[in-house]
Amino acid sequence: MPAWRTIFCGSRPVPVYSCAFVFNSPSQYRGRLAPSPTGYLHLGHARTFWVAQQRARAAQGELFLRNDDLDRARCRPEFVAAMREDLRWFGFTWREPVITQSERLPLYRAALAQLHAAGLIYPCHRSRKDVLAAASAPHDADENDEPLYPPEFRPPADAPLPPLTDPVRINWRFRVPDGETLAFTDGHCGDQRAVAGRDFGDFLVWRKDDLPSYQLASVVDDAALGITEIVRGADLIKSTFRQLLLFRALGYDAPAFYHCPLVTDEHGARLAKRHDALSLRTLRAQGRAPEELQAGLK
Repeated sequence: MPAWRTIFCGSRPVPVYSCAFVFNSPSQYRGRLAPSPTGYLHLGHARTFWVAQQRARAAQGELFLRNDDLDRARCRPEFVAAMREDLRWFGFTWREPVITQSERLPLYRAALAQLHAAGLIYPCHRSRKDVLAAASAPHDADENDEPLYPPEFRPPADAPLPPLTDPVRINWRFRVPDGETLAFTDGHCGDQRAVAGRDFGDFLVWRKDDLPSYQLASVVDDAALGITEIVRGADLIKSTFRQLLLFRALGYDAPAFYHCPLVTDEHGARLAKRHDALSLRTLRAQGRAPEELQAGLK
């Protein structure tokens, strides 16, 4: 079995100019597991999900399983079945029924319409290639994150918005409040801050293939389920700032966040679904016991 180790997240202190987020504090803890059925789950997923389950149990709360199946090109039914089977084998339990995102499109569409009515989004005809080629786009950006959207590609804030079509055939982006410093205290990584328009730019909320982005769908589902804490990998900290803006724009209370250290291979690279040797399915076939793997993730 290849070696693996953990790496930890850090933070960069910057002044806080404004921040207006209301964080959830209901009486019962609610967490969630949110895998995507684009391949077999590996030890990196198991590590994060195990932390989520342990935190839910410690709080005497409940855990939901969400099937993030909005990637039509890569999600496959056999991976959905394997996902549930492998999670059960490893020792995970959750509240039924499983939440399937492809069955919840009207909820996401309603959120898009709300953002449109508030004038917080705009149509985007630029491709990723256009963004990368733009002179103002940093070429040393985080490879795990989308490139900073060039401000010169934005339409004027007072430009009239075209109506939403059904189906949607263009991309829609959320206009971030440039210069606003966003902050939250992470349950593992501590205080986190980022400046909108500098550390991240305008981001997609709806795609031209008529599907919501990860950011929008995740926020809508977390709010609808009353999730009180989101446990996920430290590589998604920047996504949290985008999602905080969406929570606020849609009038939702934000949950707490706990970003786990990443599990890496022997070369220090983050595990991906291509690491079949560390997939739960492969480890199970090799006769590894769940209890042994659980102990290694602590």
